[in-house]
Formats: sequence, C-alpha cells, structure tokens
Amino acid sequence: MNGIRVLIVDDEPIARKGIRRLLDEAPDMEIVGECGDGVEAVSAIRRRSPDLVFLDVQMPELDGFGVLERVGVEQAPEIIFVTAYDEYTLQAFDVHALDYLLKPVNPERFHKSLNRARALLQNKSSERLNGRLLALLENYRREERRTARIAVKTPQGALLVDADDIDWVEAAGNYVRLHVGAQAHLLSETISGMEKRLDPRKFLRIHRSRIVNMERVRLLRPLFHGEYEIVLKDGAHLTSGRNYREQIRETLGL
Repeated sequence: MNGIRVLIVDDEPIARKGIRRLLDEAPDMEIVGECGDGVEAVSAIRRRSPDLVFLDVQMPELDGFGVLERVGVEQAPEIIFVTAYDEYTLQAFDVHALDYLLKPVNPERFHKSLNRARALLQNKSSERLNGRLLALLENYRREERRTARIAVKTPQGALLVDADDIDWVEAAGNYVRLHVGAQAHLLSETISGMEKRLDPRKFLRIHRSRIVNMERVRLLRPLFHGEYEIVLKDGAHLTSGRNYREQIRETLGL
C-alpha cells in the first residue's frame, strides 16, 4: 500500500513532539498535520482525510470522544487513542478491542500499535472497526448522561446539589432522600432512576432501597446470610441486601 497518512491530535505540545519523533522511525508514515484541540482536529480530519489518527482522549472543550461524534464513525479513520491513566477509560477500550497508548508513550508499545494499524488498514476491516467505535461512543453517551448536579425543589426555589457531595441515597416511596452531610433532601425520583443518574464509578447500589457513595465508606462488617453492615465516615450505619453481596464484593475487591 502507499504511505499511511497520519494526523496527531493532542493538546500537549510535548506529547505531540514525542509521537512525531517515534513516527520519524517509520518511513511508511506521512504526517499530514498536528492539532492542539478537538475542534481543530474535526476540521483537519474532514479536510485532510488521514488514514490514521493518534487521538488524545482528555482535551478541554472537545475531548477525543467528542471528536469522533462530530466526525461520524462512518467517516472516521483508523484511531489509536492516547490517554493518561484512567482505569474506567482503559476498561472501555479493552472491552471494545480498540487500541490505545498510555502517556508517557512507551516506544515498544507504540510500534506494536503501529503494526496493528498497518494490518487493519491493509485488510480494510473498517466495518468491524466502525462497530467497535459505535459501541464505544454509545458507552460514552451513557456516561455523559450521568448527572453532575441534581436540582431539588424547595420553598425558596431549586437547590442544586453536587452529586459528589451525596453520602448515600434511600428510597422513600416514589421519592428518594439524598443524605448530604447533616442535611437530607427529598427528591421526586425512584431509587432505580436515581441509580441511573449517578456515576457507577462512585456510587454503588447496596440494597433495593439504598445507594452509597463508595468514597464515604469507612468500614464493612460481614453479617449473616451475605449481608454487610456498612459504616460511613460520618458515622451512619447501613445494612446491605443479601442479593447485592456479589456486586459489593466485586466492586470493592473483597
């Protein structure tokens, strides 16, 4: 095949320089441009039609996933994601069999990724690649829908509660009670609906009526029949449901 046209996208000049230096060792690679932000990357991908893009995930304003959404999976070139360590992001890439490089980029790992990209481009396996990218973006869209702030109606107006400030949540009929420090706020929402709104990396359903912020957990004490007593940093004592035993053990590495 002819030379592979490569675009480098990263908001860190040092990171772009490192990738460019490694690409200089590959004579079949032609660098067609560099971009320092996501908006510029979208324009460059559309104008220059690269075969391969080294795409930084964490960029301000428009991140790597946002770039893919705007370009469209069908028009997307082969992608090698570049990312600082983020366990959740890496797990997503592994699940969808997409290639990524960790910063700082290891030269040996870089060339393995480059060889993989060569093979994919030669075999023109874009249909399978598109399917994996679509699955990744769907996962990304779900995470974007997670609520960062929750509006609670009060007589004075809407109180905005930062989700990260919630210690735990309990069901109260067709409502949920948000426990935030010494305060409790009643919200018109089901416990299942609340679970979907909260970040699963931080919040864990421990009972059909309770969700807990894992960063607030101080102690887990085994009880009978697979239940746990969960003690929070503020002294609150919660009891888990036996049906949630495996989920708790897996999430907390017990």
